[in-house]
Amino acid sequence: MERLYEYMQRQLAHTPNDFLRYRYGQINWENPMLGLVGPRGVGKTTLFLQHIANERSLDETLYVSADHMYFANHTLYDTAETFYHNGGRFLYIDEAHKYENWSRELKAMYDTFPDFHVYFTGSSVLDIERGEADLSRRAPKYLMQGLSFREYLAIRYGIETPVRSLEQILAHDYRIEGIDHPIPFFKDYLYLGYYPFGTDHDFEVELDQVITRTLEVDIPQFANMTTATGRKLKRLMAIVSTLAPFKPNMSQLASRIGASRNNVEDYLLYMEKAGMIAQLRTERTNLGALGKTEKIYLDNTNILANLSEQTENIGTVRETFFYNQMRVNHLVTASTISDFEIDGMTFEIGGKNKGKDQIKAAERGYIAKDDIEYGHGNVIPLWAFGLNY
Repeated sequence: MERLYEYMQRQLAHTPNDFLRYRYGQINWENPMLGLVGPRGVGKTTLFLQHIANERSLDETLYVSADHMYFANHTLYDTAETFYHNGGRFLYIDEAHKYENWSRELKAMYDTFPDFHVYFTGSSVLDIERGEADLSRRAPKYLMQGLSFREYLAIRYGIETPVRSLEQILAHDYRIEGIDHPIPFFKDYLYLGYYPFGTDHDFEVELDQVITRTLEVDIPQFANMTTATGRKLKRLMAIVSTLAPFKPNMSQLASRIGASRNNVEDYLLYMEKAGMIAQLRTERTNLGALGKTEKIYLDNTNILANLSEQTENIGTVRETFFYNQMRVNHLVTASTISDFEIDGMTFEIGGKNKGKDQIKAAERGYIAKDDIEYGHGNVIPLWAFGLNY
């Protein structure tokens, strides 16, 4: 146990604590068990360590990583039991999915130890969902995305501004104190701002590793795929990166990667949940089922820049940014007359010379324009939608 305490102390010593992510205040930390899930590299570990540093006494708190060598000959359950009997109350388990029987043992902790809190993260939503049946109704899951443009400004430049609701943004309440010209910051964000490690000297290499490990390790492990199937995922990702956004033809995609049509639909869903792509759907049915996929995008503009080697189409960048930022707090669906629809409002995305023809038939239509600092009427600067979380 001493090794685990030393490991926790080392991690805490190197944890920045000057800014808290959007999910931090939304989590009900009083739950006896909860999960924080999301794509690789978005900052889940940092959020847990910040919560320990800010809210917990180290005398009754333990942070572990499930892939620590300690668990080569110790179980998570036995570790929790020893910790609990020594007065421990708060156990944080990072990357729980890397431990083979994690969901079964977490369920046993929940059922066995009263007044005990267990919090866990997973590097992929896929791996967490594989054990969901064992933790049904016990552990609410909180999904965390990468940095918004607002969070990027705070973390990189110390420029903090409040979250703006969609209603505030549409009412032109988006001025950022301390920034007279937001566009240069916004352009940088599009290429290196979504991931907290975007300032690393080898950011492009690290992001490429995130993409590769997600496709070759995370998804195949979740779906019990072979190595050959993992290679098909990489080919599918390469195709998406050259075509996005596009309306998928499942039969053609299946033919190009050598898979069945039904498998391609599954692959795309796995890739979406893992934070690699985003599927824009039509409205949900009356039964609440997911609508039909109308377009496929890459998940965020940083992945788009990485895979296109910065030769991406600017229109694709703009649409990818809008969809990526707005889906965190809203159900974004395909519009029948324009680009996107949110709660009955129609949004057309474009450059500063974009006209209003495509939203003439919309009851409530808006133009999200790139390359403008401020808007008027139903014209909103594109960057302002990055203040939504």
